[in-house]
Amino acid sequence: MTESSSSKLLNGGARHRPANGAKAARNGSVKSRCLFQQQKYLRPRGKNNHVARNGGMYKKPFVEYFEETPLLVAVLTYMGYGILTIFGYLRDFLRDWKIEKCHVAREREEQKDFVPLYQDFENFYTRNLYMRIRDNWNRPICSVPGAKMDLVERVTHDYNWTFEHTGKVIKDVINMGSYNYLGFAENTGACAAAAAEATQRYGAGVNSTRREMGNLDKHEELEVLVARFLGVEASMAFGMGFATNSMNIPALTGKGCLILSDELNHASLVLGARLSGSAIRVFKHNNMQSLEKLLRDAIVHGQPRTHRPWKKILILVEGIYSMEGSIVRLPEVIALKKKYKAYLYLDEAHSIGALGPGGKGVVDYFGLDPRDVDIMMGTFTKSFGAAGGYIGGKKELVDYLRTHSHSAVYATSMSPPVAQQIIASMKCIMGEDGTNLGRERLQQLSENTTYFRRRLHEMGFIIYGNEDSPVVPMMLYMPAKIGAFGREMLKRNIGTVVVGFPATPIIESRARFCISAAHTREMLDTALTAISEVGDLLQLKYSRQKTPSLEEDAYLESQD
Repeated sequence: MTESSSSKLLNGGARHRPANGAKAARNGSVKSRCLFQQQKYLRPRGKNNHVARNGGMYKKPFVEYFEETPLLVAVLTYMGYGILTIFGYLRDFLRDWKIEKCHVAREREEQKDFVPLYQDFENFYTRNLYMRIRDNWNRPICSVPGAKMDLVERVTHDYNWTFEHTGKVIKDVINMGSYNYLGFAENTGACAAAAAEATQRYGAGVNSTRREMGNLDKHEELEVLVARFLGVEASMAFGMGFATNSMNIPALTGKGCLILSDELNHASLVLGARLSGSAIRVFKHNNMQSLEKLLRDAIVHGQPRTHRPWKKILILVEGIYSMEGSIVRLPEVIALKKKYKAYLYLDEAHSIGALGPGGKGVVDYFGLDPRDVDIMMGTFTKSFGAAGGYIGGKKELVDYLRTHSHSAVYATSMSPPVAQQIIASMKCIMGEDGTNLGRERLQQLSENTTYFRRRLHEMGFIIYGNEDSPVVPMMLYMPAKIGAFGREMLKRNIGTVVVGFPATPIIESRARFCISAAHTREMLDTALTAISEVGDLLQLKYSRQKTPSLEEDAYLESQD
């Protein structure tokens, strides 16, 4: 992005006209060939699984798995939710007639005619479905959440409405759910020692904003290091990852601007887009045809009613989508962004530190120029074992956000030991600590990811996402199997995350595994054995696809 284009991003000076001289037809469509209308595939692996090679943009095969839900499983899943819904209404009827004890918050009798504080129908799912499997979430941890962790044992006597601690501790549970990609969630080692030293020197908190009395030398050191790590001119650190998105997007766009958002974007991106007051259009996940259609329509038609050109068009995407395990098609997104003169906001919360030869995220993974991404966002909560987030890009962009971002102006500064943890772990990844530990962890994460995904395929499970993504969703589908899977895995000393509707589509409930460089091969084998046992018990091995052989993978590599 040139200096002039950077300034336009901030002051809204950009105007969007039809690109490449394309003229609008009478029906409003643009008479030009879609840039990514024709894709080349090496070898399809099922209807929705492919290895895409598009116009030489990819330096290696781009392999993702999205096997369709088997028809019988889909029907049974809908039936399961239907039965649960019927029984839910029956239980609500019993609660209304005081036959069954009601644990939910309700309106007081004298306030029945007031505007309701509690929407019973909106909370129906929580009352009657979520509560039945609530014991799978919010489990208290009483140790470092590293490769292994200790859990506080708890029991419920009222069907998960309340819990009681038994006083016992479940020791050495293999942690397959935390975003501890590089294993920096630890209380020993150089990073922990540096954070402890920072606590001794600066204390635990700052008690002020950056613009007042909360700007420490550690914060400035961190921002210089992050900019150098990303390969951008400047960066800015924030104390909360969620607020990095939700508070900065409104500072970049506003009324008269258009945001094009991937349908699977994180809630922080969605909230930021809504708070901005910009018009929002949603394109299909990782679908470049859908994105280009929205871009062309936006340029041809302009704003609703007035048909004036949009002040800015901002594309919002993520590096790794945390619920799907897919990786953004960044080379194609950048090509579209350049063709239609839009701006690109890239959220690397899960990809920074976890992808690329140098751990620099999805830009590094594809070997692209960081300057082609207008706003680079990421968090320190995953690969760096800390907290907070960052924005990186042109110096003009960062200077603008320092004075216009609510998160910068009103939020308390990042805790000094947290900042030091990020500095120490980032220097380790970059090899500036004098060791090869960072490179070894990156290599270990890649090997663990490949091994774990291949073994799940061999066992016959349906898994989603890119073959290089450390986020591994395994499909459960039926609502009853969500709770059963989490409980059975914990019985085998494996801690997992299970996810269902409304966080996922109603027929795509899943277990989500997060692979870490701290996992040993023995830990992964133990987890895989437990997954296989529970899979047989719950009949979860739905996949009908053939596992790619080593010879087939060698063929794909030879075509690179």
